[in-house]
Order: sequence, then structure tokens, then C-alpha cells
Amino acid sequence: MKKIIKGILTAGIVLIFLGVIFKYKDSVFVYVDQYLSPYKYVTLGDVNEYYRDYDFEFVQNTERFVPLDEQDIINIYYTVINAGKSTFTFYCTEDYPGCLADVQAIANDRTKLSDINNYVHPYNGFSHIETEYDSLGRVTINIVRSYTPEEIDQINQKVDELYAQLWKSNDSNYNNMLRVHDWIVDHAQYDTSRSENGDSAYDSDIAYGPLFQGKAVCGGYTDLMQLFLEKAGMKSFRVSTEHHIWNAVYYNKWLHIDLTWDDPVSNGVTPERTHEFFLLTTKQLLESDRDNGKADHQFHQPYYPELKEA
Repeated sequence: MKKIIKGILTAGIVLIFLGVIFKYKDSVFVYVDQYLSPYKYVTLGDVNEYYRDYDFEFVQNTERFVPLDEQDIINIYYTVINAGKSTFTFYCTEDYPGCLADVQAIANDRTKLSDINNYVHPYNGFSHIETEYDSLGRVTINIVRSYTPEEIDQINQKVDELYAQLWKSNDSNYNNMLRVHDWIVDHAQYDTSRSENGDSAYDSDIAYGPLFQGKAVCGGYTDLMQLFLEKAGMKSFRVSTEHHIWNAVYYNKWLHIDLTWDDPVSNGVTPERTHEFFLLTTKQLLESDRDNGKADHQFHQPYYPELKEA
């Protein structure tokens, strides 16, 4: 009998509770939306020491993690990668009906992700990125960075040592960049094994290769040059096509530096370094491609507005 009475009382309380919710449903829904919805609490949190606190035309740091359009999604990806995060969750809402479709499109567009990645400090850049999402609008970005903490420590020590020798406070940035350019080209040999076979015994695709192993492909040349530009406080980013990557730096205006093409591949003799691809305008860079019958620098200009050809 007691169990029956207890059951009736419980059912009564539940019915009263449901009745109150129904009567004040509008207020309850507002409360849930304002205070209990998970996306209301999404913030970036801490950033690491390699975070860039400045923006570019294609990507900008953001504090809005409930996107309203595709650019918002691009900015979220950039901000999260730029901050050095390993994982981050944000939310699509009904205010942006196409949000999940746009997230999926960006997540599957490796070219666009690579171009976004080019705008961050090399140490925060990813070697692998995956996006998980569900029908409720939850989106999680998972990032594996290109450099381990141990590699960063070793590279930083060596770059600090070289920077003290090569980057002279009483000289122009032009000459300083040229000295760094020449040191890298003189101390690294192009890793034909990686470029031809896709495999190598060297870490030539990151800064570690040219710095410690004397071997580099375009990624290694570019990252190492980028570290010096970053240390000097010069605004810069990487530029890439499907098969090539190089540096862009702001020196009175945005210009290109391609160390790979200034380091000719050896044919049994020591090749001479050149300065043909040092601080070129976009027009000069693309004209060089045309003159040499090549297409290595045909980058997607809408993703690099600072470098748009006049």
C-alpha cells in the first residue's frame, strides 16, 4: 500500500512539474538557450607562445565560435591552429542553416586547409588535421602539429645561435634576410630522394632537416626561413601550390622569397647559389615561371590577397 501511495505522489509531482514547464515554457526555453546551451560557453582559452596576434586579409583571429557564415568557419580554423590547440569544439546553430555543410566542405578541402595553415607560425602548423561533426551541430577539430616539443627545443637553440651571427641590428633588414637566405642555401642540399620517391632518411620537409642534417625540400627551406623572419618580428607567411611552398614577407610591400629555387640541385659539382628568387613581386615571380616554361608558382591568389598580381 505504501508503495502505491509513493508511486501516486511521485507521479503527481512529475505532472505538476511538467505543468509548470508547459505554462512557463517560453521562459524556460529562453533560460536554456541563454544559460545551458553549450555553445554559449565556447571560448578560445589559453594560446601558446607562437600565437600570432595579427590578422591577414584571408584569415583573421576571432572570438566568435558560433559561426554565421563560411568566413566565420575559416576564421575559427585559423584561430584554433594559430593558438596551438590540439583539439577544439565549437557549435553550428539554426541561425546558420548551411553551417554543417560548409564545415564538411572545408574539412574535406585539403588545399584550403593547407592555405589556412600557411598563415600560422611553423611550430603551430599541422601535419594532420581531422574534423568530427554530428547532426546536432557539434564540431570538433583535432590537430597533430608538424613539430614535436623536443624538435622545437633543439631548433630554437640553433636558430638563436645563428640569429646572433646573421641578423645584425646595425644593418638593414634586406641584408639580414639575404645573409639568412645564403646561410640556409649554403648549408643545405636539396633532398632529391624525398622529392622523387616521397621518402627520405632525413627530416628534410621541416626546419630540422636543413638545420641539422644538411638536407631540405621546399618545406624545410621555407620553414627555416620563416623562423628567422618570425624571430625578427617581420610579418610573413608561407605560400603553396599543390607541389611547392615558399615564403612571403612584408618588406615595404609583400614580396616572395623562394630558397628552393635559389639552391640549384647538384650534378656532381658544387652548384652556385643564386638570388633570382629573393624578394620578388608577384608579377616578377609569375613572369619567371612563364620565361622558364614552368608553373611551380601558380598559387591560388584569392587565398593570398596580399600577393594579388597588380
